[in-house]
Amino acid sequence: MTKTLEADYAAAGFGGNLPLGTRPALVVIDFVQAYLVPESPLYAGVETAREHCVQLLAGARKAGVPVLHTNVVFTPGGVDGGVFFRKVKALRAFEQGSPMGAFAEGLEPIAGEPVISKQYASAFFGTSLASTLTALGVDTVLIAGLSTSGCVRASTVDAMQHGFIPVVVREAVGDRDPGPHEANLFDLQAKYAEVKTLAEVLAYLDGLTS
Repeated sequence: MTKTLEADYAAAGFGGNLPLGTRPALVVIDFVQAYLVPESPLYAGVETAREHCVQLLAGARKAGVPVLHTNVVFTPGGVDGGVFFRKVKALRAFEQGSPMGAFAEGLEPIAGEPVISKQYASAFFGTSLASTLTALGVDTVLIAGLSTSGCVRASTVDAMQHGFIPVVVREAVGDRDPGPHEANLFDLQAKYAEVKTLAEVLAYLDGLTS
């Protein structure tokens, strides 16, 4: 009898559960106009994910947990983007001053919410994110944003490698194609993180204040 994908992974010892901590932060990864403007080369059709992320952000702010945002910014010409900038031509949309780098409507940072600017996929690589989260006493990182197979995945794996419990909020992440999106959510849940629904995460946040 052929095993299902889930059964095969479970038999191999994948798919354990990580209990969520009591000191979460929300990191909203690269939710910017480049993925929402149809004429952008990076347009990904993630309008529904944006709406869900707005709900998540409101829940995090209501619960009083730290909120951090990331964006991608390159110097003109992209010399600070190295091989990544050379590999992905669409990253030119993130050269400094481009309107494509502006935060999505409803997801703009407010006073007191740090913006971590990065040049590579992971929000942790070459940035102050890990030290900022550590200084805040964070044990659990709620992850939303774009894209599931790129910067969300890289940041989630790095969150785990820095000792944080990563929680990917299913409806608040998005990708340009459902195939890579679902495959990466499956793999992240199996090996590196907890993938939770928006309803589950909002209930978790509500529980912090009860």
